[in-house]
This record gives sequence, structure tokens and C-alpha cells, in this order.
Amino acid sequence: MGPVLRRPVAVVVAVVLLVEALGVAALNWFLGIVVDRQDMSLAGLDPDMMSTSSKVGGIVFGLYFAFCGLVALLVAVRDQPPAGFGRVLLVSAAVVHGLLGAAAWGLVGWPAFLSMVVVLALIVLLLMTYDRKEGPAAGPGDTAGPKDQGPAPVNGPTAPTTG
Repeated sequence: MGPVLRRPVAVVVAVVLLVEALGVAALNWFLGIVVDRQDMSLAGLDPDMMSTSSKVGGIVFGLYFAFCGLVALLVAVRDQPPAGFGRVLLVSAAVVHGLLGAAAWGLVGWPAFLSMVVVLALIVLLLMTYDRKEGPAAGPGDTAGPKDQGPAPVNGPTAPTTG
């Protein structure tokens, strides 16, 4: 994939992650409201605590995915590879989507698994396309990469100089 498609991939990843952030936050908020209105206990847990933890978890994961989307958007705007914490964040988002895909296969079904794998593939594609170093264009005589100089010549043992 050439440099022409790098920015659109980064923009798509940013949009997908931002939409996912809103979806995850809204779903967990909705589940928190449902638990609150049911007013039932699960294995003796406090319903108010379950409702609050669902809402807080939705906010935390929503912000996590939104921040990942922001990193992807910055990659698209700057046309520079993610570095440092941003790269770690995108790699962690890829791992999270892999784990969510594995869980979704067993719990929800193949459509949820497929959507997680598509997002995982998009994130990995973003990381891989910006990972390549692009050098100057090769001239007509340059068919190979940099010239291999080989190991440095050994002239035998050298005596230290005293001055």
C-alpha cells in the first residue's frame, strides 16, 4: 500500500474508533439505567453499585476509544507515524479488539466477531502503513538497496600510542 492510501486509512480508523467510543459509552450507560430500574441483585451485589459501575465503565472505555480515535486523527492530519504513547495506545486498542472479538464469537455470534476483526485489521493496517521508511526514489542505475560495506577491515593488533 502506497503513501496515497495512508491518510484515508487513518481517517477511517479515527472515525470508526470515535463512533465505537460513542457506542460503547451509550450501551454501558443504557445498561446502567436498566440495572437501576430493575432494582434486582445479582449474587448479593448492590444494584446501585452495579448501575454506577456500568456507567463509569462506559465513560472510561468511551474515553479510551475516543483517545485512540484522536491519535488516529492526528496521524491522518500530520501524515506522520504514531510515536511513543500514541503508538502504544493504538497497539493496545488492537489487542483489545482481538480479545473482544474472541469473546464476541462465543457470546454474541459471528457478526460481532467480524466487526471486531475488521476494526482490528484497520488498526493494524494503520500501524503497518506508517511503519515503513520511505527513502529517496531510486535512480536508473540503482537496482539494489544501500551498498553493503561488510565488516571493517582488521589490520591486526594495534599498540596504544603514548604521548
